Amino acid sequence: MLWPVVRPEALYRRPVPERHRLVFYLGHLEAFDWNLLAPVLDLKPFHAEWDKLFAFGIDPVEGELPSDPESAWPAIDEVRSYNREVRSQLDRALAQPITPEVELRLEVALEHRWMHVETLSYLFHNLPYEQKQSGPQPHAGAATPYPAAIVSIPTGTATLGQQRNGTFGWDNEFDAFSVPVPSFSIDKRKVSNGDYLKFVAAGAAPPHFWTMRDKQWMYRGMFGEVPLPLDLPVYVTHAEASAYADWRGQRLPTEAEWHRASEGATAGNAGLRHWDPIPVDPMTASTFGVQDTIGNGWEWTSTEFAPFPGFRPFEFYPGYSANFFDGKHFVLKGASPRTAACFLRPSFRNWFQPQYPYLYAGFRCVSR
Repeated sequence: MLWPVVRPEALYRRPVPERHRLVFYLGHLEAFDWNLLAPVLDLKPFHAEWDKLFAFGIDPVEGELPSDPESAWPAIDEVRSYNREVRSQLDRALAQPITPEVELRLEVALEHRWMHVETLSYLFHNLPYEQKQSGPQPHAGAATPYPAAIVSIPTGTATLGQQRNGTFGWDNEFDAFSVPVPSFSIDKRKVSNGDYLKFVAAGAAPPHFWTMRDKQWMYRGMFGEVPLPLDLPVYVTHAEASAYADWRGQRLPTEAEWHRASEGATAGNAGLRHWDPIPVDPMTASTFGVQDTIGNGWEWTSTEFAPFPGFRPFEFYPGYSANFFDGKHFVLKGASPRTAACFLRPSFRNWFQPQYPYLYAGFRCVSR
């Protein structure tokens, strides 16, 4: 359960300026399920205004921030009552035999819920500590960064996406195709806080998750602060990652290069076992020895989010991916500590704008 983390007085707060107030997310999951499933279950609207109010999140671009006041949102008890009625009607309808179309929509609804576990995690992360319940403190890490190491990846082929064989996937995961990948070199581990600290010392701005206390850099964890753990991955925006890679005379990997480097990797700090990053687990290494690609932080790529060959949008949710094929979002691969296990499949693609600082997103550099 996530919501007990938040103190009741914080439910109308907007911890991330670019997103809705938290009360929206309290009603959003049930409204999404209702809007998706009610039409194919022959259920009639009972609160059409709220079905619309809680329907969609926002992804503002070019500084267009929301400005709705707290008074624009209903009382918490009323939202919870709406949620109970949605759940009651859907649960009764879904207790009957369902069609393949309903089954597909139900898969969408379930994974959508797991997506919002991560969304809510980073929203809650940005609340002041006094507006949250207490929880586990972040890992202290080491006082020195791990040593630099580079892995050479030989020329080969990367397979992106998945086949249409009945296995669930979001529309942007299809169709599978192969890409030739020339040889390249890549960081063995994600860029660490200690690595990035040198960039900050050279004049770069500090990342969102760092704060200065008494002339010492601290990492702002979900439930507390610790002296900056230099051996743990740094969380940055795509723009910051690109700037760091350029400073090193390198670049970010493409989506295909990431797939190639991550072949055979196992999951590490993912699946909601931790709130914050932890030290690298060598047992997560790929076939080539690249560590920690699936967990401990999403990884930025240089690839703009765009459709694969054969892309077909969901007929019942045409804008899920297509609305973001705009040249303004970049693909992330892997997983963060707050990524649910269902998204650890190789074909899953995450995407965000390059200046968005709130993600649990790291990176590594490549060169040829």
